[in-house]
Amino acid sequence: MKNRFLSIIIVLLVACALPFLVSNYRTFQLTLVLVYAIALLGLNLLTGYSGQISLGHGAFYALGAYCAAILMAKAGWPYWTTVPVAGAVCLVAGFLFGLPALRLEGLYLALATFALGVAMPQLLKYHHLEALTGGVQGIVIEKPSAPFGLPLNPDRWLYFFTLVVAIVMFVLAWNLVRGRVGRALVAIRDQPVAAEAMGVNGALYKSAAFGVSAMYTGVAGALGAIAVQFVAPDSFNVFLSITLLVGVVVGGLASISGALYGAFFIQFVPNIADEISKAAPWAIFGAFMLGFVYLMPTGVAGAVRLLSAKRRSP
Repeated sequence: MKNRFLSIIIVLLVACALPFLVSNYRTFQLTLVLVYAIALLGLNLLTGYSGQISLGHGAFYALGAYCAAILMAKAGWPYWTTVPVAGAVCLVAGFLFGLPALRLEGLYLALATFALGVAMPQLLKYHHLEALTGGVQGIVIEKPSAPFGLPLNPDRWLYFFTLVVAIVMFVLAWNLVRGRVGRALVAIRDQPVAAEAMGVNGALYKSAAFGVSAMYTGVAGALGAIAVQFVAPDSFNVFLSITLLVGVVVGGLASISGALYGAFFIQFVPNIADEISKAAPWAIFGAFMLGFVYLMPTGVAGAVRLLSAKRRSP
């Protein structure tokens, strides 16, 4: 525990120093890493801990992003107030979606969530909602400046703001999975019949897992919209949902730290693949995924745990 605490302190110090050591563009990329880490953490709570596969979490990401954009651009809300509102809206939406999804399991649940991810961009383009969503043109929002006269440019300030939110979300997830709720979710995932026999309300916990997972993704969507300064329906197609699932698998299922590893993967590996081959970047990206899955079948977090165990063993 002492070594783990020391490692966390070192990581936080490095995270605080990075914006002053890299360019504004790299700072923006690191902000997106934190945003994706929050979204992957939420998806991991659903898929990794409760065993429910989702191919539609891009819809909740879009819902959170549009909540923030509409409140900022149309209602004039401060950016920081839109983040909890986006999380609350997605919490309710995820819980309500989780109720009918209780009748589905495995691939059937994945198909239902896939349908949600496919439908969301079309709903955002619906002409009766154009006054709110901006239709195919989307919504442009302003990047916030540092408050209280802090000597930080907008990119650095937004990075630190996102970092604080990410720390809060990670601490909440850490407490959640190590408490009674986390044990119940794992029991439902591994032995649902035995969990029901022990008095675990599977329907309630599964719906709650969907709601909490959607809340995390909605918070990430709001932060992502503020960072990118623009939202449009085509930015949240079903490929985003698949990318999030790839990040969870690469980072490591049922792992808190795996969300951060997966976020680095989905943010930087496509850029690396594009630099390697302009003609076929997605082929290179696919090769990277195959390599990670083959070399680290339990994800990056699993490989790190294995290496740590080997170092501690005599």
